[in-house]
Amino acid sequence: MAVRSNAKRAKRDDVSTDEFELSLEEGVEDESLLESPGARKFNISSYGADYTVDSLVKRMKAGSFKIPTFQRQFVWTLSHASKFIESLLMGLPVPGIFLYKEADTNEHLVIDGQQRLKTLQAFYDGILNEKKFRLRGVREPWDGKSYIDLDSSDALKLDDSVVHATIFKQDSPNDVLDSIYFVFERINSGGIRLSPQEIRNCISLGPFIDMVKELNAFENWRSVYGSVSARAKDEELIVRFFAFYENGETYSRPMNKFLNDYSSKGNKKTSKELEDLKVIFQNTITITEKCFNGTAFRLARTLNAAIFDAVMVGIAKRMIGNRKKIDLTLLEKKYDALLKTEKFLLACTRSTADEENVRTRLALATRAFQGT
Repeated sequence: MAVRSNAKRAKRDDVSTDEFELSLEEGVEDESLLESPGARKFNISSYGADYTVDSLVKRMKAGSFKIPTFQRQFVWTLSHASKFIESLLMGLPVPGIFLYKEADTNEHLVIDGQQRLKTLQAFYDGILNEKKFRLRGVREPWDGKSYIDLDSSDALKLDDSVVHATIFKQDSPNDVLDSIYFVFERINSGGIRLSPQEIRNCISLGPFIDMVKELNAFENWRSVYGSVSARAKDEELIVRFFAFYENGETYSRPMNKFLNDYSSKGNKKTSKELEDLKVIFQNTITITEKCFNGTAFRLARTLNAAIFDAVMVGIAKRMIGNRKKIDLTLLEKKYDALLKTEKFLLACTRSTADEENVRTRLALATRAFQGT
């Protein structure tokens, strides 16, 4: 069934419009990306700390400083890395680093400065990009030397060199870490804007996000979605399913905050709870793949995120406590009828992040599939 979406693509701001267009390029129409983030205020405390180079290296090796997954690629050349080490040996000031301190573990999340930190660790380890790290293109007496080749006085000077760090933590609200989300939106050391889910993967590291990544490789999900998203949109849809499946009745906008909250709390679930969720997703997406093949959740060629979360939740709730095998032919008829329902279509194509539209489409989809 090919019904053209009539979503109102009002440009709220350049950022939300860019996210919407980038999502469309990947074959997903998510009108909620156009919503305003609303007025958000946080109580954040920050302080400065001076670390010696040898203490930074020690923390990097111990894993006390965590590099977000999407930042793990080292891009500095040998020349760039050598110049940074040379600046420290010369006693020149270098740019500081930016860290978020996790209250429960006292570990630090590296917001900005991973290239500098990895360069220091590599120089002390003696290996850069799988080759022996010898300084190149620097002045004498350091040109061509590795850390172990430095004179004792130079090695001590490097050990004692100071790098300034700005460390922050969110004091309130204390249940979710929304401030980190906005910090990541505004600090991109690589110059590449991060998608909402890429940021979420960083601020909500833990077993729930690990499970989402595992499910993203599930064969039937890949068949429905298509190629792996370069911006983790496929992972975000999995998070959306779980969030609406469990908390759809209490949903409140903005959508990003709703998904941030759920991801943070999801990491606190037991292994049994996560395994149960995993099975629910796999069973639900397997049924949709069998029933709708490559047309699932699509009004035209693009996958509609609002139809996805409503239909997935509706089918998943149909299976709760119901041992009766789903009639796929009847399910397909119910699905086609649902997509011809004007009220459902409006809730999936206009202001899709509004509370009323979310609850409307979830209720309609759940009701539609109960009799299959």
